[in-house]
Amino acid sequence: MTSGKIIEYLVRVMIILLINPLHECAHAWSAHKLGDDTAKQQGRMTLSPLAHIDPYGAVLLLLCGFGWAKPVPVNPNNFENPRKGMMLTAVAGPLSNLAAAFLGMIALYMFGSTGAVYYLLYYFVMININLFIFNMIPVPPLDGSRVLTYFLPPNAAVWFMRNQRYFYGIVMLLMVTGILSVPLSYLSKLVFNLLYFIIKTTAL
Repeated sequence: MTSGKIIEYLVRVMIILLINPLHECAHAWSAHKLGDDTAKQQGRMTLSPLAHIDPYGAVLLLLCGFGWAKPVPVNPNNFENPRKGMMLTAVAGPLSNLAAAFLGMIALYMFGSTGAVYYLLYYFVMININLFIFNMIPVPPLDGSRVLTYFLPPNAAVWFMRNQRYFYGIVMLLMVTGILSVPLSYLSKLVFNLLYFIIKTTAL
């Protein structure tokens, strides 16, 4: 096995054990702070990967590079403002990835001078940036859909959710054909360069 393949599988393990748990724990923590303890009572407000691993999603991620974690349960009826509560809980996941990317960029800037360390930190940063951007796509079941429906008028939000399968199908088609990868790649590089610029400027 080449060194590149070894790093690739290490990154996939890192997603399963570190990045996915961070994302799901952020959802659970946000829901708890807003009044819904459903996830906390089910042991999901933790960074332990055992609480968040979906066996099938983890195996697919390890073998194919694409997978998922167990979604955090949320009961909007426990929020004082259900729509706002769902929006804030949803956006907490992607924001945790952006925060992790920022911390990873600091480490990359300070310690990423050697080959293996550089690539591990670089992939850590890029994975978190990609997850932030991808999950903010405003299509169910992605987190960005909750942000969009919060800002839509009630009637428009109901229509959007009723037709979510069509929007999801369009996004999946764009992903499979590779069309969506172009703007997503552009946005990922833009965020990467912005984080690097902020850290480099601050460090001077």
